[in-house]
Amino acid sequence: MAQARVKARSPRRASLLGGEKFAVFAECLLTGVWIAVACLGVVTYPAAFAAGARHLRRRTAHEGGGWREFVADFRAAVRGGWAVGVAGWAAAAAVWVDVLAARAGIPGGPLVGAVGIFALIGLVVALLRAAAVWAPGTSWRALLGDAARRTVLDPAGSFLIVGGLGVVALSALFIAPLAVPVLGAVAAAAVAVEERYRHR
Repeated sequence: MAQARVKARSPRRASLLGGEKFAVFAECLLTGVWIAVACLGVVTYPAAFAAGARHLRRRTAHEGGGWREFVADFRAAVRGGWAVGVAGWAAAAAVWVDVLAARAGIPGGPLVGAVGIFALIGLVVALLRAAAVWAPGTSWRALLGDAARRTVLDPAGSFLIVGGLGVVALSALFIAPLAVPVLGAVAAAAVAVEERYRHR
């Protein structure tokens, strides 16, 4: 009799769990839209991802929080995060110069260009890992230093984040507006990678 009751309840429980997973996925897409809006400040993308990641951490921990909390986190993160955003654009510009040099046929250009691209990918992964663990009052310098070490020490996790960035790039290539909500999935991937690393 007890087994019959357990079997009768199991489909309902599976349905609830499936609903919870879908709710988290929907929250990721909504968060991607919030991140995209917050990135309109050009140098605000580190703060946007930090606020998005914190929102997703709250959501998966079943804590309250919505747009207002996201905006409050964004304002706190942008105080030091704007400088990180400027440095990121400077690094991207330097890599672009390397790529142009490689295309111009300068000796050693292809090697320099390839190294620059891989270095830029590593910096982006470190930035996302730092944003995934950001909290109000933390130093971006310390976060980035620790995230750079984790990027090297946890190559599997870093590769997962690169895969998420690839999905964004492909989404933008095929259907540009689709890349906006997918940004939330990238933030969620960074949060999941950091949780995985913390529990190793």
